[in-house]
Amino acid sequence: MAGEDEAVCLGDKLILRGLQFHGFHGVKQEEKKLGQKFVVDVDAWMDLTAAGETDNISDTVSYTDIYRIAKSVVEGPPHNLLESVAHSIANSILLKFPQISTVRVKVGKPHVAVQGVLDYLGVEIFRKRKA
Repeated sequence: MAGEDEAVCLGDKLILRGLQFHGFHGVKQEEKKLGQKFVVDVDAWMDLTAAGETDNISDTVSYTDIYRIAKSVVEGPPHNLLESVAHSIANSILLKFPQISTVRVKVGKPHVAVQGVLDYLGVEIFRKRKA
């Protein structure tokens, strides 16, 4: 199994970093009322050979389409948990784009009620297309 995971990590992928949205996720009432900033990173593994050879957008997935999915989930109906936000983004990407085999989604909250200095707290999930 480790060999398969290594192959995924070394394979071709689309990369989206530092996507920032305002959402209303969290278990605390003030989080649902005031909202806050969320930061999202996405890696989407797919074979990019054809796109590299043809230089044609139809042989890949547009970054903006993945961006729109992340935006619609984060700015959409509130979730209690970041795990649920990340899961929704990942599942939506896999459902919409059959050419994507695996997706990694990281969702972070930079502004949390924690005593201490930090960049953000969050979750990171991997989802593979079911065979």
